[in-house]
Amino acid sequence: MAKPKKTPRPKAETPKGFRDYFGAEVTQRTEMLRKIAAVYHRYGFDALESSGVETVEALGKFLPDVDRPNEGVFAWQEDADADKPGDWLALRYDLTAPLARVYAQHQNDLPKPYRRYAMGPVWRNEKPGPGRFRQFYQCDADTVGAPSVAADAEICAMLADCLEEVGIPRGDYVVRVNNRKVLEGVLDWIGIAEDDERRPAIFRTMDKADKLDERGVLDLLTTGRQDASGAFIEGVGLYIQQAQQIVQYLFQKAVPPQSNKVDEFGEKNARRLASMRQAVEGSQIGNQGVNELEDIVRLAKGLGYEDDRVVVDSSVVRGLGYYTGPVYEAELTFDIQDEKGRTRNFGSVAGGGRYDDLVKRFTGQEVPATGVSIGVDRLLAALQAKGRMQTSEAGPVVVTVMDRDRMADYQTMVAELRQAGIRAEVYLGNPKNFGNQLKYADKRGSPVAVIEGRDEKERGVIQIKDLILGAQIAESATLEEWKDRPSQFEVPRDDLVAKVRDILAQHDLPGGGADK
Repeated sequence: MAKPKKTPRPKAETPKGFRDYFGAEVTQRTEMLRKIAAVYHRYGFDALESSGVETVEALGKFLPDVDRPNEGVFAWQEDADADKPGDWLALRYDLTAPLARVYAQHQNDLPKPYRRYAMGPVWRNEKPGPGRFRQFYQCDADTVGAPSVAADAEICAMLADCLEEVGIPRGDYVVRVNNRKVLEGVLDWIGIAEDDERRPAIFRTMDKADKLDERGVLDLLTTGRQDASGAFIEGVGLYIQQAQQIVQYLFQKAVPPQSNKVDEFGEKNARRLASMRQAVEGSQIGNQGVNELEDIVRLAKGLGYEDDRVVVDSSVVRGLGYYTGPVYEAELTFDIQDEKGRTRNFGSVAGGGRYDDLVKRFTGQEVPATGVSIGVDRLLAALQAKGRMQTSEAGPVVVTVMDRDRMADYQTMVAELRQAGIRAEVYLGNPKNFGNQLKYADKRGSPVAVIEGRDEKERGVIQIKDLILGAQIAESATLEEWKDRPSQFEVPRDDLVAKVRDILAQHDLPGGGADK
């Protein structure tokens, strides 16, 4: 009789395009979300937490480079094998499409305009790559029901405030603004009809202008090109003259503006607006787009955001298909070293725009809306690349166990430390080997270990070991320096909290300082 086959063990590995986050990464993201939420709240936005799952129909087909309904999302059909299969459902690919559904569903109960912010993971079933994952965090703020571009100007100002709040100083970022109406005007200008099915593909190609040179964009607009991997990417199929005119617009050189416009918009923005006006001279929708950009720049300047922070840029397109007006991106302007040691610009960490037709899909009536999404994980990566974020965090104070029968005494110490606001834990492994307890504390990044054996208990004292100082001494100190700078202290049991606080304060760690 054949032996039954054993069920194979599952592989302990994350699915392709996903990753796990540990310790400092999670707490740093939480702190960043808290800071961004505080800015959103200060601007008058209310929190909203919507479902992570939507119907495919509600999400719509707005992802870039996606033509089939379920491509680009993680989707499944309820009761697929039943006589009457249920709805197609999908994990949300952003936080904006769900907002349109929420507003349409609850509009009678919501204030108008409705200002909300939302934070959480989103999922995209796209090809992963370096720094590009299938699950990532977004941090959005949107105003629904406000037709004025004053709402867009406010979003740009708020985006600048968020970047500065999390540690990106002025000079290291810029909020770049464009208008899809101007881009529509450019296509009108070169003879691409409004109903031409190639328009979405043209916009997606234009959105790559910040990653490709003029030749690369020209090839993608015409016959196609080979990417860095050697794969051939089909072109849009425009005539060479049409493609050249688009490239000329995207990489345009600014023209001299009127002097009064310089005073009104700033030198840089005045020149770029004049160039745009020239490019869409015969297009009604194009000129409307330039007018809206002038209003945004004027309002942003009135709020105190000059063209060193909010700047008009013809190359901003945004790949998502639901944008209808102003679009904006926050770009970090400093250079970093990539994984191959090459110097490159870090690039965009946030983007958004106006999407006046998104709610209309549900209600049949146009509802003006605009908003922004901040890529929190990219922001964290940027701060780490610049050395402005620690890659690890201090672990808890570890109370060691010298006598397992006195666990209650050790738990009392931990309780005192926690009540004083100090992160602490009792060693819960096998206490037989004391050296293993210190190895555990070292692996946790613990700043302090507390020791109380039978002798210390009888004398009413404890030993407190400064693990950070101990590591520093062990690394570089001579024997004489080691004697002069002891890293272990014997103090009265009642001084536990005070001495631990003193050590934490010396290392500028949370929990240090005077008694609270």
